[in-house]
Amino acid sequence: MLTINKITSSPVVDFAAEELKKYLRMMMPDCGNIKISYDPNAKDGFLLGLMQDLSLDTSDAEDVALDDIIYLDTTAEGGILAGDNPRAVLLAVYEYLNQNGCRFLFPGIDGELIPMQDVRPVKYRHKAFQRYRGYATEGGCNQIDLVSFIDYLPKVGMNVFMIEFPIPVSYYRHDYENPYNTENYPPEKLSSAQVLQWKRQLESEMEKRGLQFHDMGHGFTSEPFGIVTYTDKKGFTDEDIPIESREFVAMLGGKRGLYLKTPLCTNFCMSNPKARTKVAEHVLKYVKGHENVDYLHVWLADGSNNYCECEECQKKRPADFYVMLLNEIDEMLTAAGSDARIAFISYVDTTWAPETEVIKNPARFTLLFAPIYRSYAFSLPENREKSVLLPYRRNKNTFPATFAASLDYLDEWKKSWKGPCLAFEYHFWRHFNYDMTGLEMSHRVYDDVHIYKENGIDGIIEDATPRPFFPNGFVFYTYARALYDGSLSYEEIMEDYFSHAYGEDWRLFRDYLARILDALPYDYFSRDCASKRKNVYRDTERAKKIASIREITKEGRALIEAHFDHEERARTVAVRLLYMHADLCDMVADFMEAKALGDEERANELFEHARLTFGRGCREYHTYFDHYAFFAEIVNVNKLKSPQNLEVFDI
Repeated sequence: MLTINKITSSPVVDFAAEELKKYLRMMMPDCGNIKISYDPNAKDGFLLGLMQDLSLDTSDAEDVALDDIIYLDTTAEGGILAGDNPRAVLLAVYEYLNQNGCRFLFPGIDGELIPMQDVRPVKYRHKAFQRYRGYATEGGCNQIDLVSFIDYLPKVGMNVFMIEFPIPVSYYRHDYENPYNTENYPPEKLSSAQVLQWKRQLESEMEKRGLQFHDMGHGFTSEPFGIVTYTDKKGFTDEDIPIESREFVAMLGGKRGLYLKTPLCTNFCMSNPKARTKVAEHVLKYVKGHENVDYLHVWLADGSNNYCECEECQKKRPADFYVMLLNEIDEMLTAAGSDARIAFISYVDTTWAPETEVIKNPARFTLLFAPIYRSYAFSLPENREKSVLLPYRRNKNTFPATFAASLDYLDEWKKSWKGPCLAFEYHFWRHFNYDMTGLEMSHRVYDDVHIYKENGIDGIIEDATPRPFFPNGFVFYTYARALYDGSLSYEEIMEDYFSHAYGEDWRLFRDYLARILDALPYDYFSRDCASKRKNVYRDTERAKKIASIREITKEGRALIEAHFDHEERARTVAVRLLYMHADLCDMVADFMEAKALGDEERANELFEHARLTFGRGCREYHTYFDHYAFFAEIVNVNKLKSPQNLEVFDI
């Protein structure tokens, strides 16, 4: 009988042992029961625990709580599965399963490809390529899929999950009240109390797996002043600002009030010492009440060009006042004996680095680099030249539109900031929805992971829908595996995913998707080169290419039908998702062809047909496809609005 002996006492190691037992029994259904015990002196069976408890070297970890090292040395009967922290022990279990042929193609049972075979010996030691390998809430969220998504993250080597806002009610409402599908599914109202309960459940699921919990983000510019932001209330006015707090709200156009009637997008008067103290006190109170948070993100308001214009605020850049605030927060946390980690953000107006102020205690802080305005049509040019940096102009800024330029602004921050840097990225936000195949965005993600590493940024958190698995999970899988193992080539990751999802004919499925991408390329659909295209879709030659999609999907359906059923459920799901995807491609091609021909009225009719028709099957593909996120973006296409020119909101 196989045995699992836990060398280290830890709830995460307990969970890792149960996961190992479950999947070993699935792989070897007739192996009998597998006994789990806690025995720090055990020598036989599978030994699960910290590398330190097994006298294994962890000297290449700068911080064993943050850097994940896994160690595998097993036979067919047992051996060592260890990590330098409890989370890494769980990652070691999943990597052991991976090296024994298991694959996790999507979240949930239907995404698990578990071979029936005896386990093979494994000898492997690995330090994760990037320290932070994460994801954050965005798009349309529902609780069932979020719990499943958190369960999925460590199975593909991820270690971070972020929940934006103290109560992320807006993201849940995007799904439960989906305004783009009310004709098919009546809106379901959600209370902020219900969402708060669900957030606590997600925190518990993260803790069980040892995932880093990153919390908050926007909100620290409004709630400290009594402007209650995260409630059941919809629609705000200046009357929602308490009288005693109005002096602290940012002045724009000579008036202090809510920017665009949105608390989340309203900054405060950062030059006012009393205002900074109120924010610092609010952060301290939040830290004391949320000790399970690994990184608290303290950001300024969302949106851009919305900073206070009073005489005192104009004496410094927002980034200088921001650093002053961070130093005050650090002083309060230090006085309270708190070692809480804080992430601060280079985002929109704080893209411009501080000129005079410097963070005094870099050990507490991590810089979050968030190039939201960058293009996703390409990464870096081969012969990258230094950009001409634009001067900071209060509330009249134009933001860097290329990845290269964005990194040049980061270099300005690095002149005074010598601490760790982490990226907050947007591949899976708007941009993911304009690649109908995943083949373009997977290249971008892979390249960017390596570019960030080369530029001293040790990981990424993606601001994104938790359902980026349509037409398959290849883009997400590429993101996860590239972050975990930098030695893997893009082609290796593609073959790994596609061959397990579609079997020996996987190249036929890849080529089918490539033909769709050729007919409706990302840069045309997204207008990511809008400055060159002048935001116009009319293109009769492109219309002919788009019209060919129906012939492509006709041939694709024949391929899909020939592979419709597999012994492995995960492959059946993967192939049948492509069948639904072909229907969506047809409908998107119809209205995009009309736009290319300049027939806007017909395009509107066909868009509505696509939105309603595809929305009827929402429950069938719900785990994999975010109907809200997709059609919210295609609304922008239909209105001829460029994502680069829209106001930036996370709500």
